[in-house]
Amino acid sequence: MTRFIHDQFAKDYLEELLKPYGEVKASEKVPGEVREIDVTFVPFAASKSSLLTLGLLGKIAAKPAIFEPFRNSASEDEICDCLLKLLEVKGGLRREAKRNKTSLRPSALPTLWILTPTASFKKLSGFNFIQQRGWLPGIYFLGPTLRTAVIVIHQLPCTEETLWLRLLGRDNVQKQAIDELEALPPDHQLRSVALELLYNLQQNLSVTKKAKKYDQELVMRLAPLYQQDREQAKQEGRQEGRQEGRQEGRQEGEQYLIIRQLYRRLGEIDSSLIEQVRGLSSEQLEVLGEALLDFSTVTDLQAWLVALT
Repeated sequence: MTRFIHDQFAKDYLEELLKPYGEVKASEKVPGEVREIDVTFVPFAASKSSLLTLGLLGKIAAKPAIFEPFRNSASEDEICDCLLKLLEVKGGLRREAKRNKTSLRPSALPTLWILTPTASFKKLSGFNFIQQRGWLPGIYFLGPTLRTAVIVIHQLPCTEETLWLRLLGRDNVQKQAIDELEALPPDHQLRSVALELLYNLQQNLSVTKKAKKYDQELVMRLAPLYQQDREQAKQEGRQEGRQEGRQEGRQEGEQYLIIRQLYRRLGEIDSSLIEQVRGLSSEQLEVLGEALLDFSTVTDLQAWLVALT
């Protein structure tokens, strides 16, 4: 369940940071065998210079991109699945261009960016990923035709340029990135956005009974930041609304997370089914959080709820 929470955080995080600069789609289905792209992004023409505020994330988002973030080290099979998604997207774009009797510009083809906390040399060399001149350590590319790169987050240098990607790391790498985020000026335009998303992550983890040791430590690390933010909000006359929102999020965080993912995965869902989900216990929600990863239609959800009774 905690992996699912972190996966959702990564998608929401990328979506929130990138949406001022282009078109973002999360959990987009691709043709063929049922697969979902975590985040797709196409920059607005006028936003390419503004993307520089995101450092390395902005550099890679200056062109159409597919982001596949992983909480744990991406396995060989998971990397292969990401490549299949990319090839299916490219095939779909070619078919669309053919239907419209237009040529497909190479600049319209997306680059696949696989974000993984760690990756062994053996795994990278097995795919023939290599570093390229002009790019930071920790970034590895396939040949230009495949338009694919792996970013090994824990190998990135600790600079402000990489901060917005290191926040998606694990353990000490993420802790240090949170320290750097806290040290940014209070009026930094991205600081409050990132902190808000981290507070949501904290709330979702705090209601999970089986949180791992690091997740428990992360909740404790974020608690004083939330407290400081709450005090600042109080001074600005916004405390009441924010506090009520936090309390509601804590009470319904787990339900909200599951229901949001169900909508993203399945589309329209009958309100009676949503009410059944709201009536599940915390333990049942945890089981559903794992099971829905295999759902492809609303019928799968219906069958799961029937089997539960």
